[in-house]
Amino acid sequence: MRWIIRCIASCLIILSLSGCLYPKERLKQNQIPYEDQVAAVQSAVNQYRKATGGLLPIKTRDMKTPIYQKYPVDFNKLIPRYMQEPPGNAYESGGVFQYVIVDAEKNPTVKLLDLRLAERIRDLKLRLQMYQDNHRYPPFKKMIAPGVFTLDYKKLGYKEPPYAVSPFSGNNLPFVIDGNGEIYIDYRIDLYNALKKEKHHYRPGDDIRGILVKHSLFVPAYSLPYTIDAKTNEPIFLTK
Repeated sequence: MRWIIRCIASCLIILSLSGCLYPKERLKQNQIPYEDQVAAVQSAVNQYRKATGGLLPIKTRDMKTPIYQKYPVDFNKLIPRYMQEPPGNAYESGGVFQYVIVDAEKNPTVKLLDLRLAERIRDLKLRLQMYQDNHRYPPFKKMIAPGVFTLDYKKLGYKEPPYAVSPFSGNNLPFVIDGNGEIYIDYRIDLYNALKKEKHHYRPGDDIRGILVKHSLFVPAYSLPYTIDAKTNEPIFLTK
């Protein structure tokens, strides 16, 4: 009898542990950018376009929305006819990625926007707002391009400069701020490496962010436009 009770108790412990571990494992899975999941959404988008005469299954966004955030996939238009459910790593399923469409007019292509970048920006914006409540203007530190600045992070209460982890390379990317107080991620490190590694035909004046999109699953979210410096051939901010 005691042996049976011990077996039942052991089973209950195992079940309870597996119940605790499953959400963590599920959370881990929801943070992995699987190529086959992107391919599955691409297939569903293609089928939807074919069935609707070229329409895109996207959510409505304001025309002023930045280009890489402008066309998020609307899974409600794909389910259940073209997909059973959103991928596990999609925001709609509790994941950390938003599925978006790039090159919407010529060659609609599904990519991923890492929403963890937005979390880092929100934290910085919160501190910036608290600072401006008392000082009016942001604590600009250095102008690195016309209308683009770095911040004095010590005045915002940071011991070390904050950063965003690049979905392209895993590099720690710094933040910049424009004259309107908008925060952006600085992708120059990733762009520099991409320009050296990949063949391209970009010229000074072209927006070169597409090189990151072309050779990865991701989009450079929350970014300013960049171009090539005519003298050094290195990435610089594309300012007007």
